[in-house]
Amino acid sequence: MDVTRYEVPGLAQPVEILVDRWGVPHLYAASRTDLFLAQGFNAARERLFQLDLWRRRGLGLLSEVFGERYVEHDRAARLFLYRGDMAEEWAAYGPGTEEMARSFVAGINAYVAHARAADSLPPEFTALGHTPAYWHHSDLARIRTHGLFYNLREEVARARTLRDFGPEVEELRKAREPEGHRLRVPEGLDLEVIPDDVLRVYDLATTPPWAAQAPPRQGLDGSNNWVLAPSRTATGRPLLANDPHRAITLPSLRYLAHLSAPGLDVIGAGEPALPGVCIGHNGHIAFGLTIFPIDQEDLYVYRTDPEDPHSYAYGDGWERMTCVTEQIPVRDAEPVEARLWFTRHGPLVREHPERQAAFAVRAAWLGPGMAPYLGSASYMGAESPDAFTAAMRRWGAPGENQVYAAPDGTIGWRPAGRVPRRRGWDGTLPVPGDGRYEWDGFLDADELPTERDPDQGWFATANQLNLPDDYPHHERPVTHDWYAPFRYQRCAEALAAWDDWTAEDCVRLQTDYVSLPARRVLPLLSGLKSADPRVRRGLALLHGWDGELRADSAAAALFEVWFRRHLRPALLRRALRDLVPEARLEDALARVLPVESDSGDPRVELRLLAAPGTDGERGELLTATLGEAVGAVAGLLGEDPDGWSWGALHRADPRHPVAPLLAHQGVAEAPDWCTLDPLPRGGSGDTVGAAAYLPDFRQSAGASFRMVVDVGAWDNSLAMNSPGQSGDPRSPHYADLYEAWAADGAFPLVYSRSRVEQETTHRLVLEPQAD
Repeated sequence: MDVTRYEVPGLAQPVEILVDRWGVPHLYAASRTDLFLAQGFNAARERLFQLDLWRRRGLGLLSEVFGERYVEHDRAARLFLYRGDMAEEWAAYGPGTEEMARSFVAGINAYVAHARAADSLPPEFTALGHTPAYWHHSDLARIRTHGLFYNLREEVARARTLRDFGPEVEELRKAREPEGHRLRVPEGLDLEVIPDDVLRVYDLATTPPWAAQAPPRQGLDGSNNWVLAPSRTATGRPLLANDPHRAITLPSLRYLAHLSAPGLDVIGAGEPALPGVCIGHNGHIAFGLTIFPIDQEDLYVYRTDPEDPHSYAYGDGWERMTCVTEQIPVRDAEPVEARLWFTRHGPLVREHPERQAAFAVRAAWLGPGMAPYLGSASYMGAESPDAFTAAMRRWGAPGENQVYAAPDGTIGWRPAGRVPRRRGWDGTLPVPGDGRYEWDGFLDADELPTERDPDQGWFATANQLNLPDDYPHHERPVTHDWYAPFRYQRCAEALAAWDDWTAEDCVRLQTDYVSLPARRVLPLLSGLKSADPRVRRGLALLHGWDGELRADSAAAALFEVWFRRHLRPALLRRALRDLVPEARLEDALARVLPVESDSGDPRVELRLLAAPGTDGERGELLTATLGEAVGAVAGLLGEDPDGWSWGALHRADPRHPVAPLLAHQGVAEAPDWCTLDPLPRGGSGDTVGAAAYLPDFRQSAGASFRMVVDVGAWDNSLAMNSPGQSGDPRSPHYADLYEAWAADGAFPLVYSRSRVEQETTHRLVLEPQAD
């Protein structure tokens, strides 16, 4: 077996890293300090370019290596850094977090020094012509713009639609829950003063510039998780499953690692730029998260002083904004001076002096203890359900549904995250910044519901509205922008159906492609007839189809093209005809159509299909659009439906950020390792096996990482991380899991030392630096 040795400054004792055949590193150290230093060293060994890009984008240092076109991105990122007291920041995460961060960053820096000295930098740095930078441990806490945020974009989209078209059109744009929620424009808010580009700076800060072909996130990031009690499993042990849905990237967003030292033996996944793991198990308890979409953001609208646009009305007087001046380094050019303005609520993102207005973002995630996922430091070592749920009280951002399970049979759910307390308003729209709409602290963790050992023997979350029926939404609003319920409903349907679940069964459910929206639409086609041969062909193809969006299904290809590109716009256009003048119809339609790369929430369209009306009118709409869709698919895949398949259109095609970065520098030819061969994929944004896609059908989001934990028989756990564990194109683990992932496979997530030894293919030894 190959053994690689490194001398690593800062280590007190040697650390052994056993890399298994799937690329998962198992780190064994004599102390936590050495363990996290080794984790940082190993993360940099595998993901150095990804880490360097994460840091540069988050701190506003892209221009330093990529040039002046990134200055605006850098300025935007700097507006959203944590700028508070660092002692308060570290204390918010609990004891030991700052020390963990110091060790982890020391490990990153040790590998940066090694790679520089040994002239062994990954090829991304050679292609782009720069070297990786050294880190400060505060970088981990100060960077905030890589998280998942809610619901600023929805506030603004809602305000713009109300401003331009009115409340009835807004009801067609996006479903709100609970049902019956009424919009109220906050007193004193002038919708007309909000410019269309009010969030341009916010979007620059929160969207990678190399992902410019995709629109800013509006809800494509979801997840599924569930826990099963012993009474529902074949073994009599609990099972926990989790599959976070994020952008499909090369390399993967997640990184699996096993971290073992006295008092800690945890395995699972996290983001490679952060210490510890946030999804996994520690031999005592398993844990997994999905987004609990807390509304943690508000846009504040200010009336500014005509004599001084950086003073705004507040209370009975004027309040002056604060200015911070920073120098942005620029490659091959002089530094650019950036003037960053802040109000009492947060960073100024837009000035509108012509209307005597300005706009700032208040975000809970800019406060102490809110760095995304760093809060996992508090819970990854918990040894009991009570210890785990107590640690979750510290969790800040993003909002999460945490499920957990223990070998004694306990299963549970705890939602976590700081919920702003808004008294007399609900956060669904921007508000005046004059002092009438202030947050009154945050809800106490115990004001959110929890569940332990439910009678049904299982609990699942999929970002849907999962608060109990008697939850006081008016008094304690969490959000009104919940995800569609269809993934959860499919999970519930399956989980309730059997009481002999296995880990393999959970993987099958994680990759389930049944579309409940399709199953609701298909019965509407029953009995329809048409003289149009294209319609007859479509009806024949969809008749008897089970609604499963398999990659090899011709009916799935037709349904997705029909529903998304033909039926949906036709339904919305018909509904809009009674609400807006003909001359503005297409503008209104563009406003209410979902962003195609999102999950494509179909709740509005399903409501329109179920609305009272003449069956004849609905039938005409269904057949007309189906005929159009058959013609469209024929144009894409050929005239013969026997040659159609959903996977021929819908493909995974992950791309490395080096390609667009090179293109921005005028280099058209990217290295071969910047792309992988496209592979057919099933599913959509509406299926448990989530696979949202772009207008060209390329999969944009889904579960590149999946995990199922057999609680108590830990070596029987299963995982997947596509395209591979490594981000270094020279590594054999760069894309070795890609085909298995696309085929919905999984590999053993081994845990015991004996099983790890059996599966080890490469051994690394990190040794203290010689004197």
